[in-house]
Amino acid sequence: MKKAIVIGSGFSSLSAACYLAKAGLEVEIFEKNTTVGGRARQLVRDGFTFDIGPSWYWMPDIFEKFFAEFGKQPSDYYQLNKLNPAYKIFFKDDEITIGDCMDQICLEFERIEAGSSNQLRSFIKKAQDNYDIAINKVVLKPGISPLELVTKDTVLRLDQFFKTISQEVRKRFDNPKLISTLEFPVLFLGAKPSNTPSFYSFMNFADFGLGTWHPEGGMYQVIRAMADLAKELGVTIHTDHSIDKILVLDGVICGVNTRGKNVTSDYVVSGADYHHSETLLDKKYRQYSENYWQTRTYAPSSLLFYIGFDKKLENVNHHNLFFDTDFELHAKEIYDHPQWPTNPLFYANFPSITDSSMAPNGCENGFFLVPIAPGLEDTPELRAQYFDIVMDRFESITNQVVRNSIIFKESFCVKDFIEQYNSFKGNAYGMANTLKQTAFLRPNLKSSKVKNLFFTGQLTVPGPGVPPSLISGKLVADLLTKNL
Repeated sequence: MKKAIVIGSGFSSLSAACYLAKAGLEVEIFEKNTTVGGRARQLVRDGFTFDIGPSWYWMPDIFEKFFAEFGKQPSDYYQLNKLNPAYKIFFKDDEITIGDCMDQICLEFERIEAGSSNQLRSFIKKAQDNYDIAINKVVLKPGISPLELVTKDTVLRLDQFFKTISQEVRKRFDNPKLISTLEFPVLFLGAKPSNTPSFYSFMNFADFGLGTWHPEGGMYQVIRAMADLAKELGVTIHTDHSIDKILVLDGVICGVNTRGKNVTSDYVVSGADYHHSETLLDKKYRQYSENYWQTRTYAPSSLLFYIGFDKKLENVNHHNLFFDTDFELHAKEIYDHPQWPTNPLFYANFPSITDSSMAPNGCENGFFLVPIAPGLEDTPELRAQYFDIVMDRFESITNQVVRNSIIFKESFCVKDFIEQYNSFKGNAYGMANTLKQTAFLRPNLKSSKVKNLFFTGQLTVPGPGVPPSLISGKLVADLLTKNL
């Protein structure tokens, strides 16, 4: 039996491990932290439960397809509930509530801009067509050749790779609130809407067409499910085992070194940060230079606060976006002129509103996220400064006092992403999906310098996000097992 070692235990690593085990390989996972999950770990404190990382469950069909590959379904492991409303967006002088179906959403668009619902239905229909092509064809390609993108469907939509989401949205809608609402989903891809090909409007169908869901107990239940499935398939999982070196002999993988011990293997798949993974190799075996990594466009980092409140909060939903400041200025301060934002947009998540298991009775758990540029200075003083900015705005916009109800708060930022995930520049979501960083233009799944060394995750194909990470694991497993 051939053996494969998988580095890391995030979504892409667990996915790859499951597929490799199904193909008949002996598989061992080595995770540096004390629990599985990678960036999707969990914080439990004083009866409060927080998802440390991903908190949006979009594209339920991708999860269903993953579990179906192993004769399972999500409901075998966790209970999934569709959120209604899906989320709320707060603007300076109004708010938009996104319901759980197109009819509800169209009514809300009409309230903001008369006649906009017809344009919205047309836009989402096009987005649905793109979704079918993207999810069933484009993202299932391993990014080996530009010819993978040349199909009848993509050729007919070639213009959509050279127009941007911003251009597509703004030719249909005039109201800035509706524009921000429709440009928001591509932020999950880690790039500005003005730099994201309009083909990626399929994210709008994922949003409005497929809806926003919540696994009872939080997103970590999906990680638990995947880890349980991996174990059922015979995968061995080692936590608290960081990898110190990837071992190569005469250009061929021979194993890894962990805790001062060499562990032999026929294959290695790294789901750890790609840049960090290459630093575990001798220089002659690295594919990409430091200059290469420095000149890529990365998805944002984040300043995160996990807060336990001793009361139920008012005027908020499960998911909330605070777009009451300048969207474009904040984007420029992330991508064009990296700096701490002047007046940041932020996101707040209160899953205990719909899931009582995530906070003690009568309490609320709050997850606040401020997108920031990767690589910024990260100090306790800056974290405290931005906590005050966020709390001031939150209290003012939702018309309630919450500071005196805080039982505890913990923060997570650039330094933590680097320390806990070896994340390059402390990025939170990997490498952005811009036109020049799409498909075959992203770092390769397979090493060109070391035989039997592979990579998976948000810095390679297909890109950032939880569903793409599941797909990335499948792609790398298919590539590895192709010639077994």
